Amino acid sequence: VSSFRLALAQVNPTVGDIAGNTKIALERIEEARGYKADLVAFPELMLTGYPPEDLLMKPSFIRDNQAALAKVISAAKGITVVTGFVDSVGDDIYNAASVAHDGQVVGIYHKIRLPNYGVFDELRYFKPGNTCPVYNINGVNVGINICEDIWFPQGPVPVQREAGAKIIVNINGSPFHAGKGADREQMLANRASDNGLYIAYVNTVGGQDELVFDGASVILDGDSSPIA
Repeated sequence: VSSFRLALAQVNPTVGDIAGNTKIALERIEEARGYKADLVAFPELMLTGYPPEDLLMKPSFIRDNQAALAKVISAAKGITVVTGFVDSVGDDIYNAASVAHDGQVVGIYHKIRLPNYGVFDELRYFKPGNTCPVYNINGVNVGINICEDIWFPQGPVPVQREAGAKIIVNINGSPFHAGKGADREQMLANRASDNGLYIAYVNTVGGQDELVFDGASVILDGDSSPIA
């Protein structure tokens, strides 16, 4: 990767406040454009807040999140924007990431590994994805995936590497618990060094009900060294 400028928007979206979350996203897109970023990435389920839980049962909530995404896509002028949102296909919904550039959707990624333990119950709501796309962004191949997807050595990362990815952007709503920071650092270092890839990890920061999100967004090079 010769030159690629990446902005990680470590923000504090609020569950259910789609309008407020969209406002944050639009402001951060402008800020990233000012930094001449090639790509700006937002956390998992940025537009709905995480975890949206039974709000996902309301069709109007899904529609509102999709209308918000349209505003974000329109704002993606001269920059690529990766945004967490809820995608719907027929009667199924997906924990998804939109990849948009110049007012157009380049692609949509559906989270494959849906956690269903502890504070997580994503299988109650979402269908898992089954594809691991790679996108060419300003001449650099970038693989997008979501949170739990990166925790497994045999998850999407090696598939995306084989497809030519040089950078992995992993968007998260990953809550804190005792020891989580060290576990996360070791996992990301392993994933970077095992695959020889840059890893960009962006997480939510702040609180939601009983959950605390500790941010800790980071970019690692292929030798697993933090570079940002």
